Amino acid sequence: MRFLRSLLVMMVFGLVMAVAAQTAGAQGGGAPQGGGAPQGGGAPQGGGPAPKPLMMAITAFADGSDIPAKYTQAGDQTSPAITWTNAPAGTVTFLLHMHDMEASRNKTSDDQLHWLVWNIPASATGLQEGIPMGAQLQNGAYQLSASGQMYRGPGAPANGPRHHYTFELFALDTKVDVQPGTDAFETRTNVMKAIQGHILGKAVYMGLFRRPQ
Repeated sequence: MRFLRSLLVMMVFGLVMAVAAQTAGAQGGGAPQGGGAPQGGGAPQGGGPAPKPLMMAITAFADGSDIPAKYTQAGDQTSPAITWTNAPAGTVTFLLHMHDMEASRNKTSDDQLHWLVWNIPASATGLQEGIPMGAQLQNGAYQLSASGQMYRGPGAPANGPRHHYTFELFALDTKVDVQPGTDAFETRTNVMKAIQGHILGKAVYMGLFRRPQ
């Protein structure tokens, strides 16, 4: 009888242990650790299409092509009409920087400044052709170049290669607190320093020019 009683106790104990093991397995889940779908869902954060990039166009010449004489020192030095689209959300002002990549000023890394226009209102979608000279435009923006408070047309010499005149458009989340100074290059340095950390978007357009023989 004692033998049967001990056998019965062992059978009951084994049954209890088996039930406990099944319960623990159910609470731990059936999938291996580290498996299955990642936490937080499968969709990328901030879903939806990416915003379109800021785009700039100059109707007088195609990007990377020759700049017509009308807009250069070989012509009337008329500023070209410039348009842009896809302004980033939060844009407060635009800045346009035109410079000659080949020119070196006073044996420094400074290149030639042909046009700097800043504090262009966010509502603007371009600049009309033939902006008149003067420190401030009708829309409240400031302008400056190595020639003064005006657009400076390309003027690469005829006896050298065509120069690359680069137009850079910046969309900014701020208004630039810099006034035009007497030194255009110092003013450019101050303006470029002021926009650091405020650039929401950028577009680049380039034209080629050298004076005719």
